[in-house]
Amino acid sequence: MRRQALILVCMVVFGVVGTCHGGSLKKGFYNNTCPNAEAIIKNATEKRVASDPTLPARFLRMHFHDCFVRGCDASVLLNSTTNNTAEKDAIPNLTLAGFDVIDDIKAEVEKKCPNVVSCADVLALAARDAVSFKVSQTPLWEVLTGRRDSRVSRISEALANLPSPFSNFTTLVQNFANKGLNVQDLVVLSGGHTIGVGHCNAFSNRLYNFTGNGDQDPSLNATYATFLKTQCQSLSDNTTFVVMDPGSGLTFDNNYYVTLKQNKGLFQSDAALLTNKSSRDVVDKLLDSKEFFKEFAKSMEKMGAIGVLTGNAGEIRKKCYVVN
Repeated sequence: MRRQALILVCMVVFGVVGTCHGGSLKKGFYNNTCPNAEAIIKNATEKRVASDPTLPARFLRMHFHDCFVRGCDASVLLNSTTNNTAEKDAIPNLTLAGFDVIDDIKAEVEKKCPNVVSCADVLALAARDAVSFKVSQTPLWEVLTGRRDSRVSRISEALANLPSPFSNFTTLVQNFANKGLNVQDLVVLSGGHTIGVGHCNAFSNRLYNFTGNGDQDPSLNATYATFLKTQCQSLSDNTTFVVMDPGSGLTFDNNYYVTLKQNKGLFQSDAALLTNKSSRDVVDKLLDSKEFFKEFAKSMEKMGAIGVLTGNAGEIRKKCYVVN
């Protein structure tokens, strides 16, 4: 039933009904064509995470940004060309990092199994394996495989579909509903902010000009705001960054919800989760660590099925940054 529910996501997401092409994701899709594919990706990912602990947050965000535009089709990995500006160059994606590492992992897979494993699956598996590394002896969520790669990547679609850190609750709910995800998924997936960093220009308006009158966001913890001002000293600072989850920026856990309840959510979109009773109730449930890991797995599996290309749709790219 669980697998069927994931497959049905394609059918309920507006704008992607035609992208599923009658195919479906499944466990062990490459068992016959590249039996060691998932092990190669896991080993390559863990080797790189061991030397760069920022990669889990980078891969998780990249996977999210991929799925929320055209679907989980690796369109975020494509470079712009002379005739097309790709998603990668949209403002929300300019702070993404780790593209070169995904390219390297894909290259390792290509050595063993040329033209078999999609970049979309490499990204989905690498995100899962990176986050799971050092947290769990077993994968934190299941990744069904069989995605294919898009030949299309447009900056306009990234700008139109990616949730903004400045969004209020109503806008966030609509963003997620557009992808077949509900309030529960919104709150759970926001927990991904327990790792990684946020750039000052994504939240400094809350410190210096919240309503346009040189004021501070009254919903932001005052002590935390004072600290943030020592890091981000002006509205024009677009290079400095701070950890999104104070004291737990490299540890994947449920501490995000603890700090959120203290009004220390970094972005306006984080604080928005406390402005509605339904989402506040979910936040309270996720203060239980076991509940968080269980629900995060469910929501990631749902997200990973958004708008996937399967069957003969799209292609299997040889290099993730360029169409064949």
